[in-house]
Amino acid sequence: MGMLAGKTAVITGSTRGLGLAIARAFAAEGAAVVISSRSAEAVAQTVASFRASGYQAEGLAADVSKLEDVQALADLCLMSFNRMDIWVNNAGTTGPYGPTIQFEPRVFESVVQTNILGTYYGSLTALHHFRQQGSGKLINMLGMGYNKPAPWQNAYGSSKTWIRNFTRALAEENRDMPGVGVYALNPGMVLTDLLTRNDVIAGSEDRLKNFPTIVRMWAKPGEIPAREALRLASAATDGRTGLEGNVFTGGVLLLGAIREGWLRLIGRKPDDGIVEMRVVPAWQPDKSK
Repeated sequence: MGMLAGKTAVITGSTRGLGLAIARAFAAEGAAVVISSRSAEAVAQTVASFRASGYQAEGLAADVSKLEDVQALADLCLMSFNRMDIWVNNAGTTGPYGPTIQFEPRVFESVVQTNILGTYYGSLTALHHFRQQGSGKLINMLGMGYNKPAPWQNAYGSSKTWIRNFTRALAEENRDMPGVGVYALNPGMVLTDLLTRNDVIAGSEDRLKNFPTIVRMWAKPGEIPAREALRLASAATDGRTGLEGNVFTGGVLLLGAIREGWLRLIGRKPDDGIVEMRVVPAWQPDKSK
């Protein structure tokens, strides 16, 4: 029997990257999973691959910034599997790297809508069901900026600060339901497109000159934080609402730096090609209005 045998889970943003790794980890441990992303084609392909591996999976294209789309995911889970036990708010976006005042407002708004409203809508939907059911586990995703300011990544970093405080408050508000767990997960730097394909606002390129080295030292495949998500979703955290899982520890920092130093010492040429950067223009207000 797997750690999640008999359980069902909804994972947003789960057709690629960390969300896909979490969905695979859950399915491998016996959970039925609901796959989602904005792309109907990606959802269909992912669901087909899960079923081909012998896993129970359903899926639906959904935009987490729309409450009706998020509620449709819950409806699909209940209709398909007759229960809903785990909800992971994984879908997120970053926007370009650069000064806040040069960040195009509509792009900033899209980060807020996906990261903040998406987490709110998912939490709202999941907790209404969990409280009625008397059990369930909600996992919200942290990231860069959750515990301190993130200059030049202010939209993303501030959204993660909000998510952390929002999740902590939810945990307190739901302590009257011992069967309901609310958790946060900081996955650290994960080797996904969100990390390795970056837009940078013109004029800020030099600030990212060391970024390939940072990625090489500390970024991990999604399977590593997926194991922590699995722990939070499992019986190991029963009765321990409010936990924060953190994959990006001091030990990870130290080991990454030691490995990078060793490679340089033995003369192995670093591969910086894993990181792609695209320069985008700085936003300026329209002074004609």
